[in-house]
Amino acid sequence: MLNDFYDESESLIHPEAFYGEQKFLVEKCLVIFSIEIHSYLLNNYKCEQLALITACNGNVPVYAFEYKGEKIAFYLTAIGSAIASSFVCEVHWITGATKFIMFGSCGSLDNEKTKGRFIVPTESYRGEGCSYYYAPASDYITIKTADRLCEIFDELKVPYVKGRVWTTDSMIRETKGLVTRRKAEGCIAVEMELAGVEALCDFFKLTLYDFLEAGDVLSEDSYEAEGLKGANHNIYKLLIALEVALRI
Repeated sequence: MLNDFYDESESLIHPEAFYGEQKFLVEKCLVIFSIEIHSYLLNNYKCEQLALITACNGNVPVYAFEYKGEKIAFYLTAIGSAIASSFVCEVHWITGATKFIMFGSCGSLDNEKTKGRFIVPTESYRGEGCSYYYAPASDYITIKTADRLCEIFDELKVPYVKGRVWTTDSMIRETKGLVTRRKAEGCIAVEMELAGVEALCDFFKLTLYDFLEAGDVLSEDSYEAEGLKGANHNIYKLLIALEVALRI
């Protein structure tokens, strides 16, 4: 049962076992999903490697650069709630970052509301497994910084819509029935990381700022993928994220 996942007793495994003592090198970090956005940063800014997320299947560098006088870290994350959450935890340990800005693509469940606008999630349906290890079972998890992010978007004059989203572990099991249920509950988009990353950040007292750009579109009887590549790699998302980083 889902209630069996959450336990308040002490963890047996700790990042210190893999990385040694915690480092305190930077406060803010961008969580990047696009290899093109990641390459853009490396090619257009003077970047230094701060740390390395290590694993038996390969290592992920964590870089830092200066933007308008602010030192900001970034790394290329993996897709999926469990691994994206784990990366945030490890990056916090090896760099000291406590404020994370995550900006990826998503599937629209309401194209009329999301077309031409970024999405600021207010709650995420917990249709994945990771969040249940970090928070007691519930249907939705609240995205605590949504109101502040909306204030920043208003200041920047960025077009956006706010609302519920759905985090899933399996894109190919976004069925007609599940789309209908989530839409009936007010979800306007579906993605694969937010619920787990928010739960982990809440647990470890970290702060997550998340916004999305819709690419593909799902309805109860159709699927359109034409806009997905553009939403994945839109450099404008990065420029927004950098301005958010200056204001948090």
